Amino acid sequence: MIQRNEYLNRIRTALNRSKIAALLGPRQCGKTTLAREIAALTESHVLDMESPVDRSKLQNPEMYLGSLEGLIILDEIQLYPELFPVLRVLADRKGRNGSFLILGSASPQLVEHASQSLAGRVEFIDMQGFDLTETGSDTLEELWLRGGFPLSYLADTEEDSFAWREGFVRTFLQRDIPQLGIRIPWMTLRRFWVMLAHSHGQVINKSQLAGSMGVSGTTIQSYLDILTQTYMIRPLPPWYVKMKKRQVKSPKIYFSDTGLMHHLLGIHTREELLSHPVAGASWEGFAIEQIISALPLRTPYFWSTYSGAEIDLLIMENGRRIGIECKLSEAPKPTKSMYVALEDLSLDSIYVIYPGRERYPLHERIEVISLPLFIGECLNRG
Repeated sequence: MIQRNEYLNRIRTALNRSKIAALLGPRQCGKTTLAREIAALTESHVLDMESPVDRSKLQNPEMYLGSLEGLIILDEIQLYPELFPVLRVLADRKGRNGSFLILGSASPQLVEHASQSLAGRVEFIDMQGFDLTETGSDTLEELWLRGGFPLSYLADTEEDSFAWREGFVRTFLQRDIPQLGIRIPWMTLRRFWVMLAHSHGQVINKSQLAGSMGVSGTTIQSYLDILTQTYMIRPLPPWYVKMKKRQVKSPKIYFSDTGLMHHLLGIHTREELLSHPVAGASWEGFAIEQIISALPLRTPYFWSTYSGAEIDLLIMENGRRIGIECKLSEAPKPTKSMYVALEDLSLDSIYVIYPGRERYPLHERIEVISLPLFIGECLNRG
């Protein structure tokens, strides 16, 4: 069993600080398993809002929940938004011992109701699938190919993993999206999702997508919002400063889980991945997601100019500006773009993340480093 101690510690800390902790993330990323680990360590009550039996207990939710002591865990709470005002009342009730851990699949309704009804009473924790700090550096290629969803990553064979991801995609589109009150034909959204897979790591041209889909730009934005709010894609915002060069001011779009992207593109094996045109962009997205996971409190950006200079990831850390370039090459070389970025952005350093194991300098402020080593340094710096 892969231990997820970082998330466990963050949940415990949140529950010590607040009456309510909200663990948000996509379905099947391990939220319920983690919650049950915590439940086993203390007096607790677990209610699943997908269970008719558990929902029947909540005919009078304030009375029922108010009678319970200890930790109360409410799973898939976005399916029962009427509970949010009740939680506010119970969290404020004097003399009540205990706290709430609410789990949700990051629906727009969940975030909206929680932020409005529980303002000042709830602490949010975002969760994803496995990352390298949990699976270990030796698993890098497998984690990149299969993605971090536990049942995909832990499958016995590549075909079993691929089959699990197909089931996930169908369930997500045919059941989960309608449960959120979103009425879009599932094949339409799947087609859009596949188009995004081909555009992974690019600045999205909404007009072009709208033309291909036969819908308006507003509709395309609504599709992007759905996939973002359910943790399927990550928009990476641009960084821009005052300078004479024209800079890109639209976000890039990345799949949060490369395993899902590979599935939608029909990529089964490592060999198929490395020979696919999307391989470089896939490595870039995988590395960026791993780094962001290791630095949850930083705001990440990318930087790009219309003349071709760019930095894949820009992080502000303790007054320093760090640029990150991701190269799917065993021997990356410095580029003109790197030198331009060093000067135009006044970067303290650039790290070139590659799939090798060594680290070596390319310039006094440019260093090639493996992804596990870089993540380890990020964690050591806190």
